[in-house]
Amino acid sequence: MAAALKMTCLDCGAVNRVPSDKIGAGPKCGTCGSKLNDGKVREMDAGVLAKAAKNDDLPLLVDFWAPWCGPCRMMAPEFAKAAQKLGSGARLAKINTEDFPKVSTKNNIRGIPTMILFQNGREVARQSGAVPASAIEQFVRTKAKVAS
Repeated sequence: MAAALKMTCLDCGAVNRVPSDKIGAGPKCGTCGSKLNDGKVREMDAGVLAKAAKNDDLPLLVDFWAPWCGPCRMMAPEFAKAAQKLGSGARLAKINTEDFPKVSTKNNIRGIPTMILFQNGREVARQSGAVPASAIEQFVRTKAKVAS
């Protein structure tokens, strides 16, 4: 029997247990039915971020951004490309620091865009500045244990 990984639904915030050998099979949230890991970037709110950062076993890379930030807007399509490339091995999400200003203080964000990589209930690494998809993918693969 495969070990179960905890994954927080980025839509409703429910914590789900997914067998590790089923991560690539498109698991859905047991509460709301949303896909848990579909290789797409998801928007999240501060409450879901706090829960996911504390609970998730699968790597979760969060982009802290704002709509007025030019480098943030430039990096958005690269972030989406990286999410596709990483597929079911990691999840990528964004949080708008304008909509959730307290999240910047809580996570010690000094400039945007800033990416924080969470895994197994803790921050694994962080990187500031706009970077291409290949660098985002490499960042996740070298700093976290990525599922295959």
